[in-house]
Amino acid sequence: MSGPGAGGRHDLTQGPIGRTLLMFALPTLGANVLQSLNASINMVWIGRFLGEEALAATSNASIVLFLAISGVFGFGMAATILIGQHMGRRDIDGARRAMGAAASLFVVLAVIVSLAGWLLADPILHALATPGAAMPLASIYLRYIFLAIPAIFMMSLLMMGLRGAGDSMTPLIFMILAAVLDAGLNPFFIAGIGPFPRLGIAGAAIATIIANYVAAIGLIIYVYARDLPIRLRGPEWRYLFPGWPLLRLILSRGIAMGLQMLVLTFGGLLMMGLINRTGVVTTAAYGVAFQLWNYVQMPAMAVGAAVSAMAAQNIGAGRWDRVDAINRQGVINNIVLTGVLVALLMVFDRPIVGLFLGMDSPSLPVAQHIQHVAGWSFVISGVMMVLFGTIRANGVVMMPLLIMGIAFLPGRVGFALVAQRWLGSEALWWAFPFGSVCATIMGYFYYRYGNWRGQAFADRAERAEHPEAVEPPLAV
Repeated sequence: MSGPGAGGRHDLTQGPIGRTLLMFALPTLGANVLQSLNASINMVWIGRFLGEEALAATSNASIVLFLAISGVFGFGMAATILIGQHMGRRDIDGARRAMGAAASLFVVLAVIVSLAGWLLADPILHALATPGAAMPLASIYLRYIFLAIPAIFMMSLLMMGLRGAGDSMTPLIFMILAAVLDAGLNPFFIAGIGPFPRLGIAGAAIATIIANYVAAIGLIIYVYARDLPIRLRGPEWRYLFPGWPLLRLILSRGIAMGLQMLVLTFGGLLMMGLINRTGVVTTAAYGVAFQLWNYVQMPAMAVGAAVSAMAAQNIGAGRWDRVDAINRQGVINNIVLTGVLVALLMVFDRPIVGLFLGMDSPSLPVAQHIQHVAGWSFVISGVMMVLFGTIRANGVVMMPLLIMGIAFLPGRVGFALVAQRWLGSEALWWAFPFGSVCATIMGYFYYRYGNWRGQAFADRAERAEHPEAVEPPLAV
């Protein structure tokens, strides 16, 4: 990977594409794994100290938190793309304008979401049909967790901004800090070990609050101490008050990218509803498969994010000759990394699934079967993530949203409903590869023949802010 430039910037427009992409993606993969492991460790502490009702409470609250974060994910991605394209053309001031606009948006959203979550925690949990026994604990936990939202949002934005600037290692370092603090403080606050007060489930949330605020404040201090490109100083603070044209551009792209996450979530909920009808044994088996798939998808998510950041810088620099090579290398990396994980799950499926269910569970052979039928489809859907990561690198979001909507709602869910007449419950598992293949084929044809390679997103942002400016030069 090219070394850091001035102010800690990493140039993704130079050097060998394959090595640069892999070295950029691996820290992002590490950060994703840490997030999941941290959540798993916290669930272990809660389950051990507080029991099943507390575990059910945190599970319900975690769904709400995931939806809140997904809702703002798209705005961070839009800012990341703008920052990446400006960095590619060596326009640090433009990158800071994009960062300032996104930061102001995130601050407003963080305050709204935090207040709304505190005030509406009980109605939200009732809407999720939270079990009555878990309701009081879930209410306490969710209210406290929403106090962490400002720090979580700011951490997410800073990490995405740094990746847009070509730095994926700093986000990993501060994710390690947050995970260690969160997982380490949980048992002390839950059980009242040593000088710590015994706070029960509120202690688990307080540990998360402390960890995220310490990591967010530490990351801000680090950004300024190292004078990294996304910091604002002096006159640049005015970028926190962007004009409506730039804000509208980020909002329009951000909403569409956020909807992509919601399409996946909604499609998953619909499939869950169909699977629930097959009985407890099959539902438990699918629950284990779903947990394992969360890890299987992580390489594709990391590679897709790396491809998006790298392609954005090269588009900004006018290096369209490298964009296809970046996409191709991303596809190869995804197939290798995801393929290895899928192969390991296929070979060692019984002992791995047995860790969750027990070796004598009637759900174990069902979970093995689900892995064999549907597990390989994540290699295919990983290719889709890379293709869309490249397309999104130029701020094009509506067609990926449309393709995902078609493939995962009428495609995957529709296949499961219709094919059940002939295949029975098998249709549920074959629906996963069917939807993935449909999305990837449509994504490939749009990548190959679509008009997403038009004017750079950064140029559109410049023209939105300064419509009187002359037409920007064509990329060469």
